[in-house]
Amino acid sequence: MSRHSKTLIAQEAARILLESGKHDYQSAKVKAAERLGIHERGNLPRNEEIEAALREYQRLFRSDSQPGALAELREVAIKAMELLQTFEPRLVGPVLAGTADEGDPVNLHVFADTAEEVALFLMDRHIPYQTGERQYRISAQRRDLPRETRSMYRFFAGDTPIEITVFPLDGLRRPPLSPVDGKPMRRADLATVRALTPLVDQA
Repeated sequence: MSRHSKTLIAQEAARILLESGKHDYQSAKVKAAERLGIHERGNLPRNEEIEAALREYQRLFRSDSQPGALAELREVAIKAMELLQTFEPRLVGPVLAGTADEGDPVNLHVFADTAEEVALFLMDRHIPYQTGERQYRISAQRRDLPRETRSMYRFFAGDTPIEITVFPLDGLRRPPLSPVDGKPMRRADLATVRALTPLVDQA
């Protein structure tokens, strides 16, 4: 596949991600190739190239709205992390990376002996939630190992969805692999997120 074709696919995939509000890079790549009539599917652009195209698209076409939306999502993340402090929450995903936009969820990793502890915590505070699961790769060296499944709880802060994935206590030192670049996923604690959002009133 030519460099020009890969660039076109990356740009179209970035638009698809923004349109859908999802961050499924593989699906966006395939759909972008279909939209562009590119039938060669070998050597599609890497996820990092799509993320770079996404940042460029936001800079060019969303510069009037995306930074404000991102700041609001980070404010929501801070409040959610303050609520969940007993579980040592870590912010992950697009809200941390800076590519999130209006309508995107805040993704948090929390740590507990059991997922039920988190469910009881939410119930005790009368926070309605939905349940689900997330699958992660843990080892970059052993691609043959099955993905690990983690419990996920989803609730809303106003109109913003909060998705918290529960890891065992020792998972704090073993981040899963990022679906973007295959490296250990970047996580940020509360102090780090506050530093990213200097305008938030933290009194």
